[in-house]
Amino acid sequence: MAVTQIERLAVVEIKVENIEEKIDVLNTNVKDMHDCLDKTRDDIMEVLTTISTTSCSQHVELANQIKTLQDVRRKYTTYAIAFLAFAAGTGWIGTSPNLAVILKFIGV
Repeated sequence: MAVTQIERLAVVEIKVENIEEKIDVLNTNVKDMHDCLDKTRDDIMEVLTTISTTSCSQHVELANQIKTLQDVRRKYTTYAIAFLAFAAGTGWIGTSPNLAVILKFIGV
């Protein structure tokens, strides 16, 4: 009877050793996964920083272009209104049937 208990004890010891090896492998796998996640996070942050910098510079450039276009539109609208005021004052446009079209064209 003592032999069976020794055999059972040996089997349990082997199982414990196998469990310890598997835990070591799991610890290694977890460490590798953690390192991979750290690298992925760093790469993503680098790409997001690049995207943010590029986006900000593009927004500044587009804002400047829009401001330039608005200035040009304002200038030509002012010229058109001055012309229409002159034409209306002289009576040249007062009889024109297309006054509404002209006003719509310049955005008034």
